[in-house]
Amino acid sequence: MPRVFRYRGYTLEELQRMSMDEFIKLLPARERRSLRRGFLLAKHRKLLKKIRMAKEGKYKRPIKTHARDMIILPEMVGVTIYVHNGKEFVPVEITEKMIGHRLGEFAITCKRVIHGAPGLKATRSSMYVPLK
Repeated sequence: MPRVFRYRGYTLEELQRMSMDEFIKLLPARERRSLRRGFLLAKHRKLLKKIRMAKEGKYKRPIKTHARDMIILPEMVGVTIYVHNGKEFVPVEITEKMIGHRLGEFAITCKRVIHGAPGLKATRSSMYVPLK
C-alpha cells in the first residue's frame, strides 16, 4: 500500500479544499506571521494568478518569476515554475513535500566550485608544473 502524504495531519486534497485562513494556521511561525500580515504582495498575487490560469490550461508559456520569497501553497502543487537564481531561471517542479517552504529554497544561487587540474593555461603557478 503506497504511503499517503500528509502535512500536519492533512492530506493534499484536504489542504486544497481548505480556506486560506485555515491553511495559514498550519504553517510554521515565520510563514504564518508573514501571510497574516498581508505578505501577498502584487508580485505574489500575479504569480498565483498565472498558476491558476496554467492549471485551467489558459496559460501556455512557462511561468517565470523573481519572487523567491513566495511561500508554496497547496494550490501550487504539480506546476513547474522557473525561479530566478540571480543569473538564470531554474525550473522547480512543485511537489507536496515543498508546501510551507519558499520558492528560493529550491533554486540554489551559488554553484559548487570545481577547480581544473593544473596544466596549460590554468594559473600563473602552473608554469612550474612539469608537463608530461
